Amino acid sequence: MQSRQSGITLLSFIVILLIVGFFAFMAMKLVPPYMDYMGVSKAMEEVATEGVHGKSQNDIRQDFMFKLSFQYADQVITPKDITFVHTQGGTSMDVSYDQRVHFLYNIDFLLHFEKSVKLQGNLY
Repeated sequence: MQSRQSGITLLSFIVILLIVGFFAFMAMKLVPPYMDYMGVSKAMEEVATEGVHGKSQNDIRQDFMFKLSFQYADQVITPKDITFVHTQGGTSMDVSYDQRVHFLYNIDFLLHFEKSVKLQGNLY
């Protein structure tokens, strides 16, 4: 009776483990910026739904930055990243920012985030 062994060798297991470890390390580096973006997005939705009637652009920026502090994302963007676009249909608030994440040695990831929401009401 001859038995056949099946499975992977130790060397192939180490190679698979290295590949999985590489992608896990990459995910650990990239997930926090995306979580920050989710906080920015949530704060933008809160500002858009509560209305902006009679507020100035600076008031809206301050309110938005205050809401970002509750999302722990206030260090990610600056007030200059927030712009307002006036159209016939109303006003929209646009947030666009870049975030650099160090990966390995001299390798960095440059992530660009951009979101726009339509504001309810008229600005002052």
